[in-house]
Amino acid sequence: MKPLDATALDQLFRTARTYNRFSGEIDDATLQRLYELVKWGPTSANQCPARFVFVRSEEAKQKLAPALSEGNREKTMSAPVVVIVGHDLDFHEKLPYLFPHTDAKSWFDGPQENRREHALRNGTLQAGYLILAARALGLDTGPMTGFDAAMVDELFFAGTSIRSNILINLGHGDRASIFDRSPRLSFDEACRIA
Repeated sequence: MKPLDATALDQLFRTARTYNRFSGEIDDATLQRLYELVKWGPTSANQCPARFVFVRSEEAKQKLAPALSEGNREKTMSAPVVVIVGHDLDFHEKLPYLFPHTDAKSWFDGPQENRREHALRNGTLQAGYLILAARALGLDTGPMTGFDAAMVDELFFAGTSIRSNILINLGHGDRASIFDRSPRLSFDEACRIA
């Protein structure tokens, strides 16, 4: 495998930003292409617990609005698409299909509470893949956790084993809506080689 060139690395990481205002439209085909990339990102035992709701219609956005924190409401309502990234606490039911070479389902049988950490961790990992996949497709993102998760669960996942985790606004970002780039920790501050 060859390293990506500088332009690709910039698009995915170095110059990519979290936006607060968006424009544009995102069609069904683009959302399907997005998921087709996301699904290939690795998760432990191929759990794939993330579940995605692409909130695009005005009706669905109005349904979501009361669950948003005040600081996130305007930017979220104006984004072309808002992705509710949830995780299925009963992800193990799909493991006979997703991880067929052993009985991985039995590893997670029992109370949902025993699967919560696995579902959250791997679902969050898939949210990260979604951000990178969106950037790879030329979209900008605005991930956030400023929302009432219990309300989102009731509004969008009632009667299921899915729980919300992160919201990600998608569209074409308005450069005027971003702040100066915040610093990051240096290698020596964040890492050590053992």
